Amino acid sequence: MAQRRMLTLAIVRAILRRMMSGPQVLALLPALVLAAYWAGGEAALFIVALGVPLLVLIAGGFENRPGADGPPRDTITGLPPAEALETALEDALVACKAKGLKTACLLVQIEEFEGVTRRNGARASEVLLECSAGRLRSALREGDQLTYLGDAVFGISLRAVPQLDLEAGIQLAARLQSATEEPVSLDGAAVYVSAAVGFCLSARSSVKSGRGLIERAGIALDEARRNGPSAIRAYSHEMGKIRQSHDSLVDEVSLALENGQIRPWFQPQISTDTGRVTGFEALARWVHPERGVVPPGEFLPALEQAGLMERLGEVILRAALQAVNGWDAAGAEVPCVAVNFTGVELRNPRLADKIRWELDRYDLSADRLTIEVLETVVVGAPEDTATRNITRLSEMGCRIDLDDFGTGNASIAAIRRFAIERIKIDRSFITHVDEDVEQQRMVAAILTMAERLGLETLAEGVETAGEHAMLAQLGCRHVQGFGIARPMPFEQTAAWVQSHTAKLASPPQVGRSQSG
Repeated sequence: MAQRRMLTLAIVRAILRRMMSGPQVLALLPALVLAAYWAGGEAALFIVALGVPLLVLIAGGFENRPGADGPPRDTITGLPPAEALETALEDALVACKAKGLKTACLLVQIEEFEGVTRRNGARASEVLLECSAGRLRSALREGDQLTYLGDAVFGISLRAVPQLDLEAGIQLAARLQSATEEPVSLDGAAVYVSAAVGFCLSARSSVKSGRGLIERAGIALDEARRNGPSAIRAYSHEMGKIRQSHDSLVDEVSLALENGQIRPWFQPQISTDTGRVTGFEALARWVHPERGVVPPGEFLPALEQAGLMERLGEVILRAALQAVNGWDAAGAEVPCVAVNFTGVELRNPRLADKIRWELDRYDLSADRLTIEVLETVVVGAPEDTATRNITRLSEMGCRIDLDDFGTGNASIAAIRRFAIERIKIDRSFITHVDEDVEQQRMVAAILTMAERLGLETLAEGVETAGEHAMLAQLGCRHVQGFGIARPMPFEQTAAWVQSHTAKLASPPQVGRSQSG
């Protein structure tokens, strides 16, 4: 309740600040005072004379105004922009050179910020930014410079200090990350976000300039986002070399796709009723011969830039259907495999015929294949080729899953029109569902709607045993996530299914052990 009052006050202050700041107030103030005198005499004059300064005080008008002393400030967070960050870093580097001190640049980005805006509106995103700015400011020391760089990214310049090593940098980054990831109350509901942090120590930057530190912290932030959520990365020379080779990534990833280096890894989906495996989702992974497993967030944009998303879909589909044959041959009970289809693929007028041919090629019935469609694709698709493709695939017998449900505002009419059989509840609703009553109510509402519509449900992003148990208690039929198993290459799946099935057949004994 106290946090809600603080956020409400912050919103009121922001509105008043906009109303009570700027040259228009100075222009209208004499006219306002004169009008009050003519309308109500000296009493009205006295009220206006005291009331206007009071409103300005409430709005923060007597605080340091943006642009009044130094560079202009962001209207939402009240923080200075990137120019101030570069200036502060330059000043810190001068002190470092003169006195043998050390500094660093840190960048903190709120992940899933666009999702919060899409689900809760622009006002919610403003409150989130303002609240995050206050929390970050309270986590810093006197002399550290906090700035807002846009796109939900905050920049920090540390004041020059005698000791600042990698361990200290990681500890500070973790403190800033924890402050940012504290839940924010919006319209009575707690909203959880994750934060990625990238930083560069002055000792690790070959370019001793404010701009150089910012660029290298940005490289570290990109690396953190690719390995997220909630990842922290420190800049290294090796990281810089990877960034320099980014221009050649498109050619490299295109070649990797044709050479078989990009292939699906499989993440199990299990029933909350029986615990048995109900399917695997095929997820694209790049197994690089030197770098190991490359995260999809790094190579998928390159494939999209190269116009190879349809080709990727073909590769993943064929490997997924081969996997189904492999599970059958190994005696592993895996009812179906789920494959993601992008909007580009769904708009291919030959998609349904292509999938029918592939199913015949591997001698599989259509119900062994689940088609996963993003909710954002369903929302944005008119009565066009995508709609006809999904309808035809459903009529063939393929299962249709609506992925990331809750992020795209799909209507019930759209769900029925696309013949959806199961909705996958987005991980943003699943995080802390075992601890947060509001999350439980939200998931319960989704489950009730699905039950009334005759839809199956699957919760994705389940990371803890507590979340798994709560989802089962609420009535979610299927779960998937790191709490069950991480994605794995096909070669490991049969053994995992065998081990998982054995655990179900041999439940743990309850009670005290008997000794001889």
